Amino acid sequence: APPGQCNKENDSDCCETGKMYPIYKCSPKVSSHTKAYLTLNSFEKGGDGGGPSACDNQYHSDDKPIVALSTGWFNHKSRCHKKITINGNGRSVEAMVVDECDSTMGCDADHDYQPPCANNIVDASKAVWEALGVPQDQWGGLQITWSESSDA
Repeated sequence: APPGQCNKENDSDCCETGKMYPIYKCSPKVSSHTKAYLTLNSFEKGGDGGGPSACDNQYHSDDKPIVALSTGWFNHKSRCHKKITINGNGRSVEAMVVDECDSTMGCDADHDYQPPCANNIVDASKAVWEALGVPQDQWGGLQITWSESSDA
């Protein structure tokens, strides 16, 4: 990443010069309890999410329960503006899909000079973490399950 170009908000990883990163075009099969890894993302302008959301080319408030899904799960925008139910920390929350957590590209300005996402990521706003009751000092990584909400 060029000096000062990678936003470290939410403990984001920045690409390292010369390092190769794995890329994924597929994600694990979606079921009623799809295993995933919950990460923290800002969807606001100037946040560590990089450019505007892929679903609507807009920025979104981190006070709303919203998520980005890994490329395979994002499935060419087929889940845009649909709700998913996230189960973790003994609670569940409904969140709307607004963005892709790109598993095929990274290390450029559009991706805030962060590496490509793994293929099992639900990248969530702070509102999701709050709803799951995770203490703030533990935000950033949590094993979860998710499913498509019945009203999706």
